[in-house]
Amino acid sequence: MPDNSQVAVTSELPKGAWFVVTLLFIVGALNYLDRTMITTMRSSIVEEIPMSDAQFGLLTSIFLWVYGLLSPFAGFLADRISRSKVIIGSLFLWSAVTWLTAYARTFEELLATRALMGISEACYIPAALALIVDYHKGSTRSLATGIHIAGVMVGQSLGFIGGWMAEEYNWSFVFSVFGIVGILYAPVLVFTLRDAPAAGNHSHMGKAEHKINFLMAVKDLFGRAPFIIILIFWGLIGVVGWLVMGWLPTYYKEQFSLSQGLAGFYATGYLYPASIFGLLIGGFWADRWSRFNPHARILVPIIGLVIAAPCIFMASITTVLPLAIVFFMLYALTRMFVETNLMPILCMVADSRYRATGYGILNMFATMIGGLGIYAAGILRDSQINLGKVYQFTALIIVICTMMLYMVKRTQK
Repeated sequence: MPDNSQVAVTSELPKGAWFVVTLLFIVGALNYLDRTMITTMRSSIVEEIPMSDAQFGLLTSIFLWVYGLLSPFAGFLADRISRSKVIIGSLFLWSAVTWLTAYARTFEELLATRALMGISEACYIPAALALIVDYHKGSTRSLATGIHIAGVMVGQSLGFIGGWMAEEYNWSFVFSVFGIVGILYAPVLVFTLRDAPAAGNHSHMGKAEHKINFLMAVKDLFGRAPFIIILIFWGLIGVVGWLVMGWLPTYYKEQFSLSQGLAGFYATGYLYPASIFGLLIGGFWADRWSRFNPHARILVPIIGLVIAAPCIFMASITTVLPLAIVFFMLYALTRMFVETNLMPILCMVADSRYRATGYGILNMFATMIGGLGIYAAGILRDSQINLGKVYQFTALIIVICTMMLYMVKRTQK
């Protein structure tokens, strides 16, 4: 059943609700650090395992394909059994695969470890977000979700550590170190991470609940018009995110004649902090407003997108570098109002039994569509269409997404 209840106050949270967020903040950071640091160690890896650029790109592609395709099933696993056990198992397995990657000596072995990484990591995000909203049912839900996603972004932004350590030591050492860190952290969670009382584990439910299966979950989710709207919305907004982040260093370099290093710094050094602030501001604002307005978790992202669209457009036409940086930062800040409220919005439209499954489906769709978006931008560049035009197109997509989110609001009584 969708969660449309009025919010409970923070004092009514189950014991350990914020402790769970803290534990998962660290897991989320490890999740994205382990998956992204390979891209920062390209030179070191290619020196020992010769491969073409296409083969190196395939290392990321195979991860995304496996990760995306398995996300719905991984989400259902978290709905079917204990969320905390799925999280702990996922952490241990992907950390073991990270450690195993250090012993890869051929391209085929490296490719196999990336596929295994996709399988093991697919189980984490849907289970983690579902566990957080199990604990945070009321006026802390959006902020708790945003803090966890901030951990994910911290891990993503620390990917450069892999390249630095690979230069100081070697790439195998990097995978060994972070694999061992995750393996050692998993037992800590065994003793500290628990399902939310009467929410995370479905063993307390009646016999009818035990008959739930994956096809029933999918049928229920797709039988709800708001979920279908959110699915399309999340895919389109995913295209925007991948296009902006994936091509922003190139845009800075070409538009403002910057060096590769400086362009990369402007693309990440300003955007990541703005994004993290956006997660926290959007989560806090939605939670506070939700005490008085049941639509707050939809309205805050709508307001964010209304600001983000013109910011992207202005950033794409200005010839003044500081202005472009400011506009992209404002985009990053307000765009994150969506990220911190997506799972809470899903709770409003989906049966509580299928939250992780629903998010897994959203995750799969956004990953697949986002990857196509990056590829499509490359095709447009080959056709002599500059990135400024591409970013203006993303502004239009954001406007469409805003209208779709408003449609979801109209379905909520």
